[in-house]
Amino acid sequence: MTATDPTTGSAGTSGLVAAGLRRSFPHPGGDVHVLRGIDVTVGAGELVTIAGRSGSGKSTLLALLSGFDTADAGSVRIAGAPVTADVPWQRCALLPQALGLLQELTAGENVALPLRLTRVPDSEVTATTTELLAALRLDGLADRYPPELSFGQQQRVALARALAPRPAVLVADEPTAHLDAGTAPAVLSLLRGHADDGGAVLVATHDDAVHAIADRRLELAGGAVSEAAGDTGGTVAEDATR
Repeated sequence: MTATDPTTGSAGTSGLVAAGLRRSFPHPGGDVHVLRGIDVTVGAGELVTIAGRSGSGKSTLLALLSGFDTADAGSVRIAGAPVTADVPWQRCALLPQALGLLQELTAGENVALPLRLTRVPDSEVTATTTELLAALRLDGLADRYPPELSFGQQQRVALARALAPRPAVLVADEPTAHLDAGTAPAVLSLLRGHADDGGAVLVATHDDAVHAIADRRLELAGGAVSEAAGDTGGTVAEDATR
């Protein structure tokens, strides 16, 4: 799938379109300009990965795209509508590196949370939660609390929670960073499957296995995004600290 021109918004009716994103942070020696006019388009049914050196701003970009941070300039639209701080889970779900699981809820309750907040029928909540936990090899762990799970297990619970409401756009930050060889394929399958089902998926990663299943690969360097040349696979530096 090919990218559309983000300045025209031609993919705005079916995916994610960001145009002219700028973000800087104050520093005693002068503002640090992390993003310098970023344009990103991810169409419905497309899985796009983004690579870059540590500190290049990948996590900052994902926060802007999902409404968890506000750009100094530029715009983000999903299905033609602006992204705001209260963007609903069904429009855009973010899987951050910090995961953000609620410690007082069990794994199953965390996955079910976005469904219950939107008043999905209990039968559908149960079916969706059970299906996702099984797909991510978390059967039997639904009643455990996050501190009782390994970080890799928590990471899979957070992915299940992000996928539960079937978001139009899924933005994931290093979703395979803490997984072993036995569980990573399940995560790759769900990421690819969500795109194949019509979702727009953007993944910041240094994992060659994720790049290998992507339709396109972007590179973030010097505050600018470009299309990666050649195949999607390749060695990428570890994730950004921002």
